[in-house]
Amino acid sequence: MFHGSIPALVTPFKNGAVDEAAFAALVERQIAGGSAGLVPVGTTGETSTLSTEEHKRVVSLCVEVAAGRVPVIAGAGSNSTDEAIDLVAHAKAAGADAALVVCPYYNNPNQDGLYAHFRAINDAVALPVVLYNVPSRTVVDLKPETVARLAELPNIVGIKDATGDMDRVTYHSALIGDLEQFVQLSGDDPSALGFLAMGGAGCISVTANVAPELCAAMHMAFHDGDLESARAIERRLIALHRAMFCSPSPGPAKYALSRLGLCAPEVRLPLTGPDDAARAMIDEAMALAGINT
Repeated sequence: MFHGSIPALVTPFKNGAVDEAAFAALVERQIAGGSAGLVPVGTTGETSTLSTEEHKRVVSLCVEVAAGRVPVIAGAGSNSTDEAIDLVAHAKAAGADAALVVCPYYNNPNQDGLYAHFRAINDAVALPVVLYNVPSRTVVDLKPETVARLAELPNIVGIKDATGDMDRVTYHSALIGDLEQFVQLSGDDPSALGFLAMGGAGCISVTANVAPELCAAMHMAFHDGDLESARAIERRLIALHRAMFCSPSPGPAKYALSRLGLCAPEVRLPLTGPDDAARAMIDEAMALAGINT
């Protein structure tokens, strides 16, 4: 189903508004660079500062530009179950292939609440859903036992795991069984190669915004059984993986893309862009990866 390098796309801004032309160009660049899918309006897409209308427009634009060449997994999460259902319903109407639904943030639900949230989405909209577990942002952790319960539902098809805890890949596998019916995607670039080795299928990546070809090549090398090449590519990328979070994301990714002339470095408050030290770190990481500016 979903596999390989899948960028969590930035949402470029120009003078405070969504820069649709720049976004469309970024989508084309990702497809040309070998990315195996696209995630608009996830965390990296600054969904928390987009209006509902902007959110839906970016999803529709991504689907329109991709035109079926690669799958689109639309960000559609919220801390409100009703709002999440509305966003998933829009993703389906827009023609997205799946929805990426984050655990409800701020509310701090227990595991029963998390199960009920995702079950309500499963029951309301007939669209594949990829669970998104990122406790560092949501406070709550979707436990493997709850993931296994959710995997029994017909529209729950996988998980983006951004815990960095690679043994969860094996634990999920042990609890769920047939992983062909449940796709595990990493949400943590520095551990993505290890995640693949543990049985994961791919990575929803921040770094791929900046280095789509390299990220795609690493996944392809691994899936071709060429571990030596995959490791060599990761050595080129590791500084960039780290630099993407040297200040609040997606500021570093947008700065790097601005250095490539692809979009403005604008982020929306309460985020601010990288400071001088962070920009120097990003510049150095891009140079180490062989990305020319």
